[in-house]
Parts: sequence; C-alpha cells; structure tokens
Amino acid sequence: MLACAYAALADILTPPFRSVLMKSLALTVALLAALWIGVEAAASYLIDLPYAGLDTTLTILTGVGLFVGLGFLVAPVTSLLAGLFLDEIAEVVERTRYPGDPPGVAPPLPQALWQTLKFTGVVLLGNLLALMLLLIPGVNIAAFFLINGYLLGREYFEAAATRFMPPGRAAELRRANGFTVFGAGVVVAVFLAVPIVNLATPLFATALMVHLNKRLAGRLPAR
Repeated sequence: MLACAYAALADILTPPFRSVLMKSLALTVALLAALWIGVEAAASYLIDLPYAGLDTTLTILTGVGLFVGLGFLVAPVTSLLAGLFLDEIAEVVERTRYPGDPPGVAPPLPQALWQTLKFTGVVLLGNLLALMLLLIPGVNIAAFFLINGYLLGREYFEAAATRFMPPGRAAELRRANGFTVFGAGVVVAVFLAVPIVNLATPLFATALMVHLNKRLAGRLPAR
C-alpha cells in the first residue's frame, strides 16, 4: 500500500497530471468566484438596512461567512470538476506504468457522470460529518480519517477496478481486501487534510487506486 502511495505521489508530479490539475483548478476558481459574486450581489439586493453601520456590519459578516463556506466547498468542488478527468488520469498511469498490461476501458458517459457525482457526494458527506463532530475533542480528528478513509477508499478503488471488471466484481474485490483498501483510503484522507495540497486529491487518489488495483486484482478467485 505504501509503495502504491509513493508511486502515486511520483505520478502527480508528471506533466500529464499537472495539465489536468491546472484545468481542474482553473474551473474550480472560476466557479467559486462566480458563486462569491452571485451571493454578494443577492445579499446586497435583498437586504437593505436603514442604518449604514448595520449595513456595513452585515457586509462584513456576509464576507466572512462566504470565506468559511467556500473554504469548506473547495475540496468537493475540486472533486466534482477533477472527476471529469479521472479516466484520463487512469489511462496515463496504466500506459506509463503498466505498458505490457491490457488497457482499461472507460465506463459509458452516464456511468462516468454518476461516478463523478458520487465522488463529490462522498467528499462532501465525509467533511460535513467531520465538521459536525468538530466540537467533540479527540473525536473529530478520528472521525475525519475514519469516515473519509472508508468512503474515499471504497469509491476510488471501485472506480479503478471497474475499468477492468463489472461493478459487482469490483465490489467483491474491494471486500476481499477490505483492510488494505481502507488503509489506502486513510492515506487519501491524510492527503485531503493538507490545505492547498488537497486540491490534487482526486488525481492522487486515482493514481493510488490504479496501482493498488493492479497489485490486488490477481488475488480474487477466478470465475
């Protein structure tokens, strides 16, 4: 598992990964900026206080709330947009690291869109649950890594595996190696916890799970 993580870290520093990261970050910044401008404009239009001091205070509080809210949304939004490029990343890893193996097959467009939405929902749910436990000392940190470790490990591993087998078979492979996949998910959660670096989480997680899938696929009994 650690060897797969090291390989994934090396992969995300290569030009193809940087290209995808730049594209997803540009889309993320544009979307968050548009959201900021829209909410600010809506607040100014809908709320008109009679006192200048209260109006200024509301503007400051709105700005602070937006900053905190958008900071929370950075990871899910990045996952949503970077998810559009996950198969491109998986293909790069397979082609450069495993040139002698048969290449994986990208899922049909509806399935790929559903996977992208699931990735976004998983990241959003994991961070929301961890945020709800933020005020409980000692529990919040553990909850963040346990929840995200399980959810991220499951979703990203099965996405990598379904390039080579049906979804049911991919889920079976994950269950057969549950502890290893969970450990890889925790590694992804650690990556997700690092500010700024976490913007590359979808790329790192995809590369990691492609490597892990290659190592584990031979352990599933043949049918």
